[in-house]
Amino acid sequence: MILPNDKNASLAARYMRALVISATLVSIGISSAVAKSSDSTLHFAKGAITSVVTGKLNTHENEHWYRFDAASQQYAVINISPLAGTPETANVGVLHMPNGTQDGTKGGIIYQGCLPTTGKYRLRIARNLMATQGKTAGYKVEVMILPKYASESLCKPA
Repeated sequence: MILPNDKNASLAARYMRALVISATLVSIGISSAVAKSSDSTLHFAKGAITSVVTGKLNTHENEHWYRFDAASQQYAVINISPLAGTPETANVGVLHMPNGTQDGTKGGIIYQGCLPTTGKYRLRIARNLMATQGKTAGYKVEVMILPKYASESLCKPA
């Protein structure tokens, strides 16, 4: 379809282009924030504040996803460490929040702070693609989430 060469047609084409780009960006944001059925659920034993999971990324895998529910203003610490017996370590962790934001880094403590909102959180564990030889990459992840009453003093505004 060829648009006439006038200001209104040009303006309409720009609006349509902006609308398509906006819709694409929104769908990307939603797909990264919404829990997928392939995510593994992090289980906390009754009364426990920590959950530990170990895993291995096979040579053809770059990431694993986990999900858990948490409330706004709960204090959380997420730590990644190497898994003994694996030639590489999956040391990248990114926490995807229900509000669409994310936070993370490479290795060690990848998140420490007060969770911003109530809902389903997704945790992405991945290999560092800049420092991998494509071998099996193991990891051990410890997620600690304090109950609301124990988080109050840590999460109160300054």
